[in-house]
Amino acid sequence: MNTLHVNIGLARYSDWAFTSAVVALVIALLLLAFELAYAGGRRVDRRERVLAGAVAPDGVTPGIVEDVPQRPLDERVGRAGLAVVYLGIGLLLACIVLRGLATLRAPWGNMYEFINLTCMCGLLAGAFVLRRPQYRPLWVFLLVPVLILLTVSGRWLYTNAAPVMPALQSYWLPIHVSVVSLGSGVFMVAGIASILFLLRTSRLGEPDADGALARMVRRFPDAQTLDRVAYRTTIFAFPVFGFGVIFGAIWAEEAWGRYWGWDPKETVSFVAWVIYAAYLHARSTAGWRDRKAAWINVAGFVAMVFNLFFVNLVTVGLHSYAGVG
Repeated sequence: MNTLHVNIGLARYSDWAFTSAVVALVIALLLLAFELAYAGGRRVDRRERVLAGAVAPDGVTPGIVEDVPQRPLDERVGRAGLAVVYLGIGLLLACIVLRGLATLRAPWGNMYEFINLTCMCGLLAGAFVLRRPQYRPLWVFLLVPVLILLTVSGRWLYTNAAPVMPALQSYWLPIHVSVVSLGSGVFMVAGIASILFLLRTSRLGEPDADGALARMVRRFPDAQTLDRVAYRTTIFAFPVFGFGVIFGAIWAEEAWGRYWGWDPKETVSFVAWVIYAAYLHARSTAGWRDRKAAWINVAGFVAMVFNLFFVNLVTVGLHSYAGVG
């Protein structure tokens, strides 16, 4: 491994930040899952007695018991979990920045770095879109795929900090990959929202449905809110991802002498983009709104996951250099 011009100390700190970020996000997931499981508890009324002989404020009779509301335990745990999420986001950002400083290049030159950046974009999108308290249950379902991706990234796709390989030494690398990562990360939020929308509008979301899963589904935000989150995030990610594909085509012309060659990565990226275009069209078409459109959005999310893992790690193509190692 060529370690020339690599700051080993900063690279080590980057690895520590990555591990710390994963630990923080696991803790956050457990805390937020606790809130989701036990949400709906009543506020605890703490009864305080006004001290005898004290001067009572206007409208309060001395000696009468007051009800002072406290936040339920599940809500306090959920708020703590959200704070730990923000800590995990900061640690993952530190991991990415430190690796960039260690290698003096854009820190997304291999699959390990690309997945970290994509997860970072998804978490930042979640921090912006899901900032209201009623959206906190959605964090549980966003953190699950993020942690799966980070686990795969750190366990099987990890690459030592090193200069980027010659095939990627271009000013288009930070442009193309960062834009694609941003679009992919926001699409993750959209896909999760559509999956939860389908659950919320299924039999499990009906008031008379029994079982632990049904009770959990009823704690989701209402279906209209979930649909709105999915639609608005897709509206943002769709052109961003499209520009990422265009930038990749321009880079391909410089590197390989053609804009488009139906490489597996190019093909699946284009298919995913078309699926999301179909979702946006269906979302505004009578008879296709709600569940039908949501299924199309989920299909786009599946295509993105397929593109990330199968195309990069299994198929052989011009993008195979972005794989392990």
